[in-house]
Amino acid sequence: MDTTVKTIAVVRDAPSDAVQTLFHDLIEGWQGSARIAGVLAEGHGLEGRRCNAGFLRSIRDGRRYPIFQDLGAGAQACQLDGRGASEASEAIRRDIEDGCDLVVLSKFGKLEAAREGLMPAFAAAVEAGVPVLTSVSPAFREAWDRFAEPLIVALPLERDAIDAWWRSVRDAAPSAAHA
Repeated sequence: MDTTVKTIAVVRDAPSDAVQTLFHDLIEGWQGSARIAGVLAEGHGLEGRRCNAGFLRSIRDGRRYPIFQDLGAGAQACQLDGRGASEASEAIRRDIEDGCDLVVLSKFGKLEAAREGLMPAFAAAVEAGVPVLTSVSPAFREAWDRFAEPLIVALPLERDAIDAWWRSVRDAAPSAAHA
């Protein structure tokens, strides 16, 4: 792969729902020309909860991995539960081993900053030389930068910018990514 093209793209400081919606739309457009692995976040849909963690949905097979523990309405603790993220990470690692052109990981967040959750999937993609598209919030930006520098390019939450990045990565890759 052309080393001048940054293989890890990150959308920073954007609302999670907007990121997930745009990533979903982009993936739908790319799936006919690329093998995409990874997960997107979905809310839990429960009222009166402090934490928005819900599910990670597999891009490959649609399986939902719960990443929340329902502590009931009004609970003050975040209901984040890393077991589902760890299961999703293992499935993504298998998808990477089976072959893919792009890995989309919903976000680098609290679990990943602690080197848990989807971190093994991030590491597997980097080790395999597979491009990664993700997002990160300001709270975890420093941990993200420690993990991903100097391979990252920061992108705005804009369809054209992210699509242009993917085209440049795909065009710089060996011919397998053009299948």
